[in-house]
Amino acid sequence: MNPLSPIFISHGSPMTALEPRAAGAFMQRLGPAIDAAFGRPQAVLAVSAHTLARTPVLLAAPRHQAVYDFGGFDDELYTLRYDALGAPALATQVQGLLRGAGIEVQRIEQGGLDHGIWTPLRYMWPAADVPVLPLAFVPDWRPRRLFEFGAALAPLAAQGVLVMGSGSITHNLRRVFAGGLRANPDAAEIAESAAFRGWMRERGAARDWDALFDYRRAAPHAVDMHPSDEHLLPWFVAAGAGGRDAAALRLHASQTHGSLGMDAYAFGSGAARLQQALAAAAAA
Repeated sequence: MNPLSPIFISHGSPMTALEPRAAGAFMQRLGPAIDAAFGRPQAVLAVSAHTLARTPVLLAAPRHQAVYDFGGFDDELYTLRYDALGAPALATQVQGLLRGAGIEVQRIEQGGLDHGIWTPLRYMWPAADVPVLPLAFVPDWRPRRLFEFGAALAPLAAQGVLVMGSGSITHNLRRVFAGGLRANPDAAEIAESAAFRGWMRERGAARDWDALFDYRRAAPHAVDMHPSDEHLLPWFVAAGAGGRDAAALRLHASQTHGSLGMDAYAFGSGAARLQQALAAAAAA
């Protein structure tokens, strides 16, 4: 098996699970493309903006169900299921990797997949036949520290484990839902969102990690696009798992509601292979 490319996915509004739009269609292609490029993953290590803790925590339950960590949306969302196997043995391995890097991590024998995890996985592998291990991260950690956190996970790629960060490349909910929970998803993108997304793509392609670590000062409209930055931080974990030597490769670019970026990225030596598999699938 070729080493798996760590990825970052923008999971969007909970309504993405019912209204896939361009990003959901991309997620539907992404699972088969990963299978084609690397083989079916042995497990997914999921780092989501909606699973946070005061210290890193592994959710090492033997089984998971979808958690409905939202309110006020379509009632149909609460009928959707994603019953996936957990990965207790992988949790033990991840504990060893993190502790070997001097990072203390807790483990609980409890489960549950927040919507930032089950929404993309439900599109990628709808049969829920890939085990999942959620890893809660600390939202107070800065991007450089989270990159180092991800770097400790890098050996997993060669063992068939997909490191998946899930968040949002832009995430200002005051702008997104200014017109209510059912605001127009087809609104034209605002200039601030486009500028920030473009900067992330350019700096990632250039491997300009110092600028990326300092994105709140260096990127255009950064504080506007991320009033709090928990939804961008999983990007840095996945990037760290890919390593400094490989560029961040944008696999998908779209947006909804005028300012909610839905971009997806791949990292590490396998990123180009994954991009080629996606291109081949689109051409077929």
